[in-house]
Amino acid sequence: MPAKRIMCFGDSLTWGWNPTEAGVPVERYPRHERWTGIMAAELGEGFEIVEEGLSGRTTNVDDPTDPRLNGAAYLPSALASHLPLDLVVIMLGTNDTKALFNRTPFDIAVGAGILLTQVMTSAGGVGTIYPAPRAMLVAPPPLAEMPTPWFAELFKDGREKTMELAGKYRSLAQFLNVPFFDAGEVIATEGIDGIHFSAQNNAVLGRAMAEKVRSLFA
Repeated sequence: MPAKRIMCFGDSLTWGWNPTEAGVPVERYPRHERWTGIMAAELGEGFEIVEEGLSGRTTNVDDPTDPRLNGAAYLPSALASHLPLDLVVIMLGTNDTKALFNRTPFDIAVGAGILLTQVMTSAGGVGTIYPAPRAMLVAPPPLAEMPTPWFAELFKDGREKTMELAGKYRSLAQFLNVPFFDAGEVIATEGIDGIHFSAQNNAVLGRAMAEKVRSLFA
C-alpha cells in the first residue's frame, strides 16, 4: 500500500525557527527536532511528511515587506507540486495578527477558510488524475510576552488576537466539516522570543500531531 502523504503548510513554526532573545538572525531546528520531523518519526513507515513552512507566511494577506508571504497566493502551486497528497495540515494565523494588517480574529479565520477551500477543491494538477486531499486546520498556540522591542511593536495586541483564534478556527472547521486541532491545548509558546517554539514545544506538538493524524487514518 502506498505511503500516506501529508503536507504541512505553515509559517516559521513549521519551518523550524529556533528563537533567540535578540530576535534575528536565527537558525533552523534540525529536521529531527522540528515538530514535523518528530511527527514523521512517531508515525513511522507508511507515512511521508512534506514540509511547506515559510517564515512570515500569512493566511491570505499581502505583506508589504515581502511579496512571497501570502499563503493563499502560493498554496495552489504547492498542492499541484506535491500531489499526490492524502492530507494537508494548515497551521497559520500568527503572522496575520501583526499590527500593520489590522486584522480581527474573524478576518484571520476567513483567511484560513480560503486555504481550506483551496485544498478541498485541488483535485487534479497538471496532467494528473489525483483527487483532492483531506484538509486539517490547526490553531497555533497564543503568543507570549516578547522581550524584543521591535517584535512587541510588530505584534502589538497580537497576543489577545491569538487567544481568540482557537475558538474561531474550531467553529470554521466544524462548519466546513474538516478535522481540527488546537495546539494550545498541548503546548504554550515557550520560545525565548515569545513567538516561536522551544525544542520541548516541538517535541510535544510533534507527538500530539502524530496521534491526531494516526486517528484520521485509522
